[in-house]
Amino acid sequence: MTVLVLAGTAEGRALVGALAERGVAVVASLAGVTERPEALAAPVRVGGFGGAEGFRDYLRTVPVRAVVDATHPFAARMGPRSAAVCAEEGLPYLRLLRPAWAPGPGDDWREVGGPEEVADVVPEDARIFLAVGAQRAAEFGALAGRAVVLRVADPGAAPVPGWRVIAGRPGDAAAEEALFREEGVDWLVARNSGGTARGKLDAARALGLPVALMRRPPVPEGERVSTVGEAVDWVLRP
Repeated sequence: MTVLVLAGTAEGRALVGALAERGVAVVASLAGVTERPEALAAPVRVGGFGGAEGFRDYLRTVPVRAVVDATHPFAARMGPRSAAVCAEEGLPYLRLLRPAWAPGPGDDWREVGGPEEVADVVPEDARIFLAVGAQRAAEFGALAGRAVVLRVADPGAAPVPGWRVIAGRPGDAAAEEALFREEGVDWLVARNSGGTARGKLDAARALGLPVALMRRPPVPEGERVSTVGEAVDWVLRP
């Protein structure tokens, strides 16, 4: 029987590779929002499951013996849905969730709950660097008419007219600082995704920029780990 990894993060991809190396039958599931996903060392399925019933049918058809949810911390729908279906089906379910970022000396973070709060917190005359990804950018329509720079991996039309869209991926602090200077931004809007891609936050600290940081959505009840190694141990335990 197969272990299904909902592998929408770097940790998910690393887990798939680690399990494959140990001879575990594993399938990686990707949402399909990136045009050029990284190659993985296991079979990959791409796209949604068709809601809770579609997910249930997939688990039964494969069949799947356990599910590891390594989706993005802000994947607010897939996590609760997969946890609920696994509980109903009596399948082991694990959430692999990297730790959230915490502020340090020199950080000027304003925690917000959603896009509407961002519009309230950030001054109307600010030039904003919006680091929330292309899939979520349209949710920030409350920033219409503001000076916004949006970075996306796969560039396309601006989700809100008038925004500047640039192609790129997160870099280290030096690269992000240079970009912020080049774009003339004076506010950063980001999500508290955790992980290693915190160069933008370090750059904001170095430049003295305020940050509107979105807090994470609630996590479903159930077993949870924060590292790939812990997830491997969970899968391999008797």
